[in-house]
Amino acid sequence: MAKHTAGFIAALALLAACQGKKDKEGKAPPVADPGPGSAVATGSGSAAGSAAGSGSAAGSGSAAPAASVETVGDKTIVKAGFSTPESVLHDVESDTYLVSNINGSPADADDNGFISRIAPDGKPVAEKWIDGAKDDVKLDAPKGSAIVGGVLYVADIKVVRRFDAKTGAQQPDIAIEGATFLNDVAPTADGGLLVTDSGLDPKFAPTGTDAIYKIGKDGKVTALAKDKTLGAPNGVLEAKGTVWMTTFGSGEVASFDAKGKKTLAPKPPKGQLDGLAALPTGELYASSWEGKAVYKLANKAWTEVVKDVESPADFAHDTKRNVLVIPLFTQNQVVIVKAP
Repeated sequence: MAKHTAGFIAALALLAACQGKKDKEGKAPPVADPGPGSAVATGSGSAAGSAAGSGSAAGSGSAAPAASVETVGDKTIVKAGFSTPESVLHDVESDTYLVSNINGSPADADDNGFISRIAPDGKPVAEKWIDGAKDDVKLDAPKGSAIVGGVLYVADIKVVRRFDAKTGAQQPDIAIEGATFLNDVAPTADGGLLVTDSGLDPKFAPTGTDAIYKIGKDGKVTALAKDKTLGAPNGVLEAKGTVWMTTFGSGEVASFDAKGKKTLAPKPPKGQLDGLAALPTGELYASSWEGKAVYKLANKAWTEVVKDVESPADFAHDTKRNVLVIPLFTQNQVVIVKAP
């Protein structure tokens, strides 16, 4: 674990330094690719939801400029004003994609994070639908998100932000006591939520708070699993009563039963795991920064199904079109590709 952690922290610090440098206009410059073996802890969060369609989006509410969308091989590459895009959520009701933009370092409480809304063809709906720069919005470094019961939940360092899923209006936060680096959010079958804590401080040193929390329908927060050896939990989801987790630090995929008992799945070919999605058949998708790929677990074996994706963070699986919508964290892009 020490080997994984050392490289993990060094890469996080490098990215934080790059993100801290602003140009004269106050915009963050493009972040150089850290290269294989170095990356950044980011969130994931596969979830469906409900939100507004065009004409009812609030927050900044303004439509983005024309997106730059191009096709390269089997991939549609979207460039629409993203800034450190960490997570994508397919909003089923409006049939749009919500993109969480950290807009800086993943641990900075700088209140400049924002959430973009794009159409399934990559065209913009609202570049900053929810914008931390607005006086009535608090949003620092948004990561994984989920929509449950008409509410958009977003992991944001130490709290889970809540917004009206149709209007974007902010609602009271849910604090996760003792958390240091909240990462992914996913819905549960009983109307609650799962949230991961990657266990990092503002300097990206381990805090030992690694955990998976459950938030009940009543807002009560309980720990499903909490152990400093969890390996920097990242992606999380519930499928058929089983909770699944990816880890960025140790590069593992594990399942948990209702009592928090952990069972390791076969290890993917490469580590620095981020996003996670499940198919009704029980198969899993997981994204890997180290592998620059998305892997699929079937018949107890992982295969590479998407390759050549730089810093693939928390992706969405749009089951309507059977596509993966993958944010490229260091590239300020989103890639749409058919899900094999």
